[in-house]
Amino acid sequence: MTVRMRDLVGGALAQLRYEPTGKRVRAEAGGAVVAQTERAVLVWEPRRVVPAYAVPVEDLTAGLTGPPVPAAPDAPADTGSAVPDVTALRVLDPRVPFAVHSTPGEPVGVRVPGGDRVLEGFCPADPALAGSVVLDFAGPDAWYEEDERLYGHPRDPFHRIDVRAASRHVEVSSGGRLLAASARPRLVFETLLPVRWYLPAEDVTAPLVPSDTRTQCAYKGEAGYWSVETGDGLVRDLVWSYRDPLPDAAQLRGLLCFFDERVDVVVDGVPRPRPVTPWS
Repeated sequence: MTVRMRDLVGGALAQLRYEPTGKRVRAEAGGAVVAQTERAVLVWEPRRVVPAYAVPVEDLTAGLTGPPVPAAPDAPADTGSAVPDVTALRVLDPRVPFAVHSTPGEPVGVRVPGGDRVLEGFCPADPALAGSVVLDFAGPDAWYEEDERLYGHPRDPFHRIDVRAASRHVEVSSGGRLLAASARPRLVFETLLPVRWYLPAEDVTAPLVPSDTRTQCAYKGEAGYWSVETGDGLVRDLVWSYRDPLPDAAQLRGLLCFFDERVDVVVDGVPRPRPVTPWS
């Protein structure tokens, strides 16, 4: 019997998952090292779509604060976003705070050396992760794998992006107003996500209104955003671009991408359905 890989991955989302890594991992806060280990483990709580790092308690520089407090999961089934092409569950994307947990465990505090600062941690109640604490990626000021800094969240070894140059003719519109047209897109194929169409700035005809919004992608880097005046009014943060992308996405430098979830996209004369994702 065959199985579609997407279904296999989607079927595992309900489980607490982990994967050891051979990378040396370091977290820094306030100019001090909070954790440094060669025994880190990537952990995905049930329904979480990106991992966090778990570190052995003895590899924390200053240890834990206070006794752990047992807690039950506090992520109701209706928390999160729908991704019907992957799973019937509502997934917990990075916008769902670390403090929301979907597996039994013990919330703990992680001390920062040399001060009163305390970071959030979590000890899942599972024998495979005994003696380790999962750290909130957003807590430390910086994370490193070996000597390279991480952005957004730890990189998933089972997740990848492929950037391909193409000659497909792409038109983007909204409310009957043409926003962009290009025959020289770069296509991004990213695990479990819809195809993204990155277009040269010269091929975007819509007036772009700069936004202060910034987001970080572990694979592509920091994105800046623009709002767009469409036939349906101003749509906020509809377009993004990577000014200084990470090496895996170097081909996307300066190109613009629209959220397919919020506009109409026609490729080679064929309308594409709007995908349903956390950004719909």
